[in-house]
Amino acid sequence: MPLQEDDFVVKAHDAFDEHKLERSSTTNTDRRSTVSSRLPPNEKFPNVDEKKVLSKMDWHILPFVSILYLLAYLDRGNVGNAKVEGLADDLNLKGNEYNICLTIFFISYATFEVPSNVILKLTKPSLYIPIIMICWGLVMTLMGIVQNYMGLFWARFFLGVAEAGLFPAVAYNLTSWYCRHEYQLRVSLFYSAASIAGAFSGILAFGISKMDGVGGLEGWRWIFILEGILTVVVAFFAFYFIHNYPDTASFLTEEERQFVLYRLAHDNNSDTLEGMEDHNSSFFEAEVKQQGWKYFKQALFDWQIYGHVLIYYSIVAPTYGVSLFLPTIILNLGYTSAHAQLMSIPIYVCASIISVITAYCADRVGKRSPFIIGCLLLMVVGFSVAIGSDPVTKPGAIYAGVFILTSGMYAGFPSVIAWLANNLSGDYKRAIGMAMQIGLGNLGGAFGSNIYRAKDKPHFILGHAVALGFVGLGLISTTIMATTYYFINRKRERDIIEGKYKHYSGKQLAEMGDKNPYFRYRI
Repeated sequence: MPLQEDDFVVKAHDAFDEHKLERSSTTNTDRRSTVSSRLPPNEKFPNVDEKKVLSKMDWHILPFVSILYLLAYLDRGNVGNAKVEGLADDLNLKGNEYNICLTIFFISYATFEVPSNVILKLTKPSLYIPIIMICWGLVMTLMGIVQNYMGLFWARFFLGVAEAGLFPAVAYNLTSWYCRHEYQLRVSLFYSAASIAGAFSGILAFGISKMDGVGGLEGWRWIFILEGILTVVVAFFAFYFIHNYPDTASFLTEEERQFVLYRLAHDNNSDTLEGMEDHNSSFFEAEVKQQGWKYFKQALFDWQIYGHVLIYYSIVAPTYGVSLFLPTIILNLGYTSAHAQLMSIPIYVCASIISVITAYCADRVGKRSPFIIGCLLLMVVGFSVAIGSDPVTKPGAIYAGVFILTSGMYAGFPSVIAWLANNLSGDYKRAIGMAMQIGLGNLGGAFGSNIYRAKDKPHFILGHAVALGFVGLGLISTTIMATTYYFINRKRERDIIEGKYKHYSGKQLAEMGDKNPYFRYRI
């Protein structure tokens, strides 16, 4: 019978200790030191309250980064609300020009995400994130004065460049604070800002559109201007409220900082088990920086990243398709523009709640793929209802279908992010790998922004059907990835039992990252 993941971790530590003792003339003192080095965090730091430390981290980290992502999602998605308020007519957009402006955002957004995380590693979050916020806030403000198609096109392009760094930076940074079994809930709380932004966007657009004519500007222009100014203002606070890493956290005591670092080092899929002290040493960090290109290549040629990109497509393409066109979809069910803005609010609120509940359960169970499959199946139901219902005679059925599919989309996304983050080992490889997943995956937004066409209204069968096709891709990819991880874990168990890696040093094993035979892929 194969070992369970947590049971195997204990055996892996024991195997490392036995290996370490066999390869050296170990005294009783050495033996006690070895056992002490792998004490549970609560025993190693008896004076530290783990729940209190986690609560401190949650309250100091999550609220502010969630606000930042809310603003980012608001700024990239408010063009859908502006369209309902007359943007396309006032700029005299023809044919597919509106869709092209949506698409160019995702091309620049995807292109700059990997370079962005590289820059992040060379600087620090508390400096880099506020700077890119100021940039995209200025672009958003200036979008309010564009006069034609090319103006909107280039504004959306540079918005993508500026926003590219936020999500991968925060998603990676959270792995520096939380253990694997705590990560998805935090990503979900952070990402829930996106669904709240969808609701908030409807409320703001409804109110701001009433400024039509103020200053000689149309209402949709004020949506861009005021939301852009808000982003710039919040960016200046970000310099003071964003925390870098646990070892410099001012809200933790020195003992609590050491406790957090120890928890991460001894997480049940730590980057290394033996030689952990060397891994965290300044010497090792310097060596890693000198070999940065090696870790970039490890990520570039890692098969699992590309498998996760396909799963990412299955969520992100339908998500952007629906979020950018949701007011338009509701508008074409026979409602007024004001009602279309307001009726999107309960959809996003519900999606946010479902997302947090799903993440909590996934972290408790310690699995990712079953919850991803469950969310994808929820999307199948939602899109099927939308396709099978008549918008004229049964607009309520389509509205209910959108409710269901949106819940699946927003709950599934954090699971996809957490799954890869859990299965990449090594700070540099994880930073690059997550940026690759998010960057390449966000090209799915380019597809999503083109599947709902004006000529397909009011039913939008093509858009729903294409989105359903992406969901099918996700179901197949998730099943293949989970099965592959299972068999790799089984093989590593057999290899260790057979003593295949008995003569490897701790340093050699550490350098193998997630290819380390003692590393277990989370399924």
